[in-house]
Amino acid sequence: MAIFKGSGVAIITPFHDDGSVNFEVLDEILEDQIAKGTDSIVICGTTGESATMTGEEHVATIAHTIKTVNGRIPVIAGTGSNDTAYAIEMSKEVADLGADGLLCVTPYYNKCTQNGLIKHYTAIAEAVNGCPIIMYNVPSRTGVNITPATAAYLAKNVENIVGIKEASGNIAQVAKMAQLSEGKLDIYSGNDDMIVPLLSVGGLGVISVLANVAPKQTHDMVYHYLEGRAAEATKMQLEALPLIDQLFSEVNPIPVKAAMAMQGWKVGPLHLPLTELEDAHKVTLEKAMREYGVL
Repeated sequence: MAIFKGSGVAIITPFHDDGSVNFEVLDEILEDQIAKGTDSIVICGTTGESATMTGEEHVATIAHTIKTVNGRIPVIAGTGSNDTAYAIEMSKEVADLGADGLLCVTPYYNKCTQNGLIKHYTAIAEAVNGCPIIMYNVPSRTGVNITPATAAYLAKNVENIVGIKEASGNIAQVAKMAQLSEGKLDIYSGNDDMIVPLLSVGGLGVISVLANVAPKQTHDMVYHYLEGRAAEATKMQLEALPLIDQLFSEVNPIPVKAAMAMQGWKVGPLHLPLTELEDAHKVTLEKAMREYGVL
């Protein structure tokens, strides 16, 4: 059974001015997401700036989210690393906290072979007492790609590797992955501009940046497709493209935190080396948000 279907929000982490996590605002955002139909919370991923959190902050933010959500929808926790031993340590701790699943990015910078990916993911999976794992394939950030054959092998041979967040941007690769995995791999779009195309080759939903500012619309887009209203879903996908483009005018999560601030959320600063959205991009982002109806 899938961890979730529909829209999983790759949620931002709000910070105080001193850079510490603002748990009060996080609670407000979580409640708003649940109220507006988001199907899963994905905490401490790329959008959540986990790369610049301390280990203690990372675990505390996940623990707090699990407690606040309290089983109402699944909580999937980002625990990936380019160090297999550290990924195992983090994943075990988070699984013991009661996360419904783990999101594990491919090793970055040092990279590895496909055989290395198999060993990396197998080692994590075997260490977490059956907690479901969603692999995260984002070659533009990591420099390594999970091939369809590797993804299918892991899905078929490691019981608790159940899904993949696919952000390669290569729909032919996603189709091949779906074919080779023979229904044993739940596939989620990691690109907001390819939600409907990925659903068309068997995907179950999206792990979304867009959902931070448009949670209901993102949920509805997926469910229109899953419930047989493909034309409506396609229309929603196309209408969202101008805003999606602006949400990636600079590296994620710079624009989406600016967008949420425009909506009135007290998201606070970004952690360096991420910096505030440039003024020219603020103008075009605000315009796209107004035209899409989320501002």
